[in-house]
Amino acid sequence: MKTAVSVPDDVYAKAEALARRERRSRSEVYSAALREYVARHSEDEVTAALDRAIAELGDAAAPDGFLEAAGQARLRETEW
Repeated sequence: MKTAVSVPDDVYAKAEALARRERRSRSEVYSAALREYVARHSEDEVTAALDRAIAELGDAAAPDGFLEAAGQARLRETEW
């Protein structure tokens, strides 16, 4: 889909330089940036990324007793 957007001059210049450096089109750079931004701000995507990271760590991520207790205490103090 084609669309027109306004971006600050400095952001445009950096995006252009990135596109040249990576030998990608401007559209590819802007699409990748938007895709990453949307993923970072989507709760489901953030949860999925955290789940993947934890799965990759496996047993190495298993907390010891102190860390588990500290984490649980912090979660109870956090307003959701």
